[in-house]
Amino acid sequence: DVSGQYRSVDDSVALGGMAGLASESLRFGVIASWEKGDDTRFPGGRIATTGYERAVYGVHAGFRAGPGEFSLEYRRQETGRSGNPPFAMDIIYFHTDFARIGFEGDLADGVRLEAHADYAGVSHRMNNYEVRPAPALAMTRQSDTYADTMSADILLRFGSAQRHLRIGADFELIDKGYMLYNPLAPAFFIHPLDRAHSDRLGAFAEWRTGAGPVEAELGLRVDRHGAETGAPRFGPGVPAGPAGLALTFANADREWSGTTVDASMRLWAELGAFTPRLTLARKTRTPSLIERFSWLPTEASGGLADGNIYVGTPGLKPEKAWIAELGFDWSGATAYARPVVYYRRINDFIQGVPFDITPGVVNTPVEMVAQASGDATPLRFANTDAEIWGADIALGAQIAGPLRIDGVASYVRGKRRDLADNLYRMAPANGRLALVWEAARWSMSIEGQAVAAQTKVSVTNDEAASKGYVLANIYGHWLVRDGVRLDVGIENLFDRQYQEHLAGYNRIVGSDVPLGARLPGAGRSAFVRLRWAMN
Repeated sequence: DVSGQYRSVDDSVALGGMAGLASESLRFGVIASWEKGDDTRFPGGRIATTGYERAVYGVHAGFRAGPGEFSLEYRRQETGRSGNPPFAMDIIYFHTDFARIGFEGDLADGVRLEAHADYAGVSHRMNNYEVRPAPALAMTRQSDTYADTMSADILLRFGSAQRHLRIGADFELIDKGYMLYNPLAPAFFIHPLDRAHSDRLGAFAEWRTGAGPVEAELGLRVDRHGAETGAPRFGPGVPAGPAGLALTFANADREWSGTTVDASMRLWAELGAFTPRLTLARKTRTPSLIERFSWLPTEASGGLADGNIYVGTPGLKPEKAWIAELGFDWSGATAYARPVVYYRRINDFIQGVPFDITPGVVNTPVEMVAQASGDATPLRFANTDAEIWGADIALGAQIAGPLRIDGVASYVRGKRRDLADNLYRMAPANGRLALVWEAARWSMSIEGQAVAAQTKVSVTNDEAASKGYVLANIYGHWLVRDGVRLDVGIENLFDRQYQEHLAGYNRIVGSDVPLGARLPGAGRSAFVRLRWAMN
């Protein structure tokens, strides 16, 4: 199976393939892909420093012995120089190794064992001078990050696929850290996250049962967590402000442990063409190492890319969400619909809040260091209370012959419960509607995509509102011959200029996007993809 693709909006090329051999007892396969693109175009020009290059390759194998199978998988992802305009630095490399071994098989009639062990290793370098215009020598920065994750799980299933009890246990160990330094000044280096560790040991049980037309799935899991980090190291060239914060953090409590409990209940009933569904759950989320132990004011935020500077809070509590979802699946002779509504009440929701009660008044060491980095109003990861509710729907209908219509829509709303404000960075209402002509060997679809304005923004976080927009897309495919498929399309057909609400803000000098402006979406983009599947 091989494929190739070209996309015009960034002159990107993608190639990929997979191959495998199998017998009754053995299987072996390989995968590989490569992508490269230049700066993305938009109606106002080019978004500077958005080019990229990445590759993925791997192997997998399996051996069947009696009623079970042993499996082995290795995969590596290599990302080369890639622009990152909403961040302070660009990717120089981001390499990830992933390995997994496992066994799945029946131990006896009605007893099944599944066991896996995983490893993921990340090495990551970023800087602010190789891909984007270089700053003054004193402001040259580079960061090196590593993360090693080991995990394993084991479970036993008693019963059949439709009626069973599953019990199991799993664990996860994470080592992580990163160093920020000036490669032109060896005395300037600092470890904002230094020799950080987290661990989790969990046990769970799942029961699949039913009565009459009603099916049920009940689940419970308990996890014990731990997290700690070392005293931060820094060089003699680090200014007094960050050095003082490092010493203060070194003398603070840098350990945490706690227990979380999750539970869920899913009910559904297959009543012919109509299947109602109900989900009730309690889910938790423990803070990341960055959210808990990031003592130095930096842009590190877990991927928010919102231009703010953040610091962590060592005493953060885990989030606890109470969830209710209600929906149904309906499918008739010529139409279908799958709506769902949901509500989530979250205690100790983790969000960035003003560092203290006097934002803008620089009267703490953290604010002084943040001001020196260009932001006198840093945010602090803190526990708040929140609620989120919304609805999603997928629907469609056959109009006549090969002509049909399909659509999806989504609405979500989030509010703080501890004060009168909206939740930060909530996606606006959006939907897609496509008119599709599906013939035996070819198809064509005309799609409209609408995104509403987002005015329900967080005042506390000084979040900017965004405008709504409508885009048109065209897609098609042709089965050239058995195993050969050609896909083509044009996205943003009318080359509309728009900004996604959750997009980051430009940090690149000299781009066609103004400095500090929300990044625009991609302009008109045609693509062609050819796939050849060999059996």
